[in-house]
Amino acid sequence: MAQQRGIIKLAGTIGNITFYKTQDGYMAKEKTSLDATRIATDPNFIRTRENGVEFGHAARVGSILRRAFRGVILNSKDNRMVSRLTQRMVAVVYADVTSTRGLRNVMDGEMELVEGFQFNVNAPLATTFFAPYTASIDRVTGILKIDVPSFIPANMVEAPGGTTHYKLISGGGAIGFENGWYVVDSKASAVLPWNGVATAVISLSNAAPLASTHPLFLLFGIEFYQEVNGIQYPLKNGAYNALSVVKVSGV
Repeated sequence: MAQQRGIIKLAGTIGNITFYKTQDGYMAKEKTSLDATRIATDPNFIRTRENGVEFGHAARVGSILRRAFRGVILNSKDNRMVSRLTQRMVAVVYADVTSTRGLRNVMDGEMELVEGFQFNVNAPLATTFFAPYTASIDRVTGILKIDVPSFIPANMVEAPGGTTHYKLISGGGAIGFENGWYVVDSKASAVLPWNGVATAVISLSNAAPLASTHPLFLLFGIEFYQEVNGIQYPLKNGAYNALSVVKVSGV
């Protein structure tokens, strides 16, 4: 594809060139002679069909994870989060070394590859929240926990301009990707002042089913606020909020 330049931007098809708008601007690409029927039936495209099936599976699994943690993700995502999560799930699928091509899946792949995923690439957790913390998952008790020792916010939190307060958030739970089942619990600290005073110890404990046989995920992040006349307002619609998958326990 090519990016359109100039004052006049086009949308539609002229000859063999299709013009269209994306979030990256106005683009243009040459029409292909391939059609869906040929791709679906021609033996020469068997690899394309296999890749399509596995990509579709990865996209569906990513959708289930997003739906499960919607309440946590809502204020801490960028506009490419969906496609980036799908690509991460594709990597999980490709890590499946037991299934044949076209049938590889996340349950036989390496679910731990989701660990470290950033829901807001513009504000990675590691460059936003510098205080040490411990993320733990106990399958027997079903407790997914974030423990944060005392820290000084002004020193350990890279807050955007205008910040007066913040809070720490977590989400943990079990997901059954085969049928879209999930049980998720979310927790948050109090809205705390961003200043030079040391915090108390913070512990966020999320409950999942006891001895679950499903993959378990633990998310951790930080949200920023600005206080005006005693009311804390989300800062810049969450553009600088950070959220990451900090722990995964596959099956």
